Amino acid sequence: MFKAFPLPQSKRGGGFIGEMIRWFIMVAIYDICIGTIASVLGVSRLVASLIFLGILLSITAVGYVIRQKTGTPVDD
Repeated sequence: MFKAFPLPQSKRGGGFIGEMIRWFIMVAIYDICIGTIASVLGVSRLVASLIFLGILLSITAVGYVIRQKTGTPVDD
């Protein structure tokens, strides 16, 4: 039987322990980024979190605009 979408258990590094380790690594990276922004700018961690979310949002918006401009248009 052909499976168009593999089950979550079949992906590499899956499982409960692997997902938990991945989550901890992501939290550590985000904490380092937010802590660095807070210490460099001298603001609270809440403000640094909002700045970090704004940076991620702007990167996403730029990527979306670039993808729309470089994509091939669909003729109706």
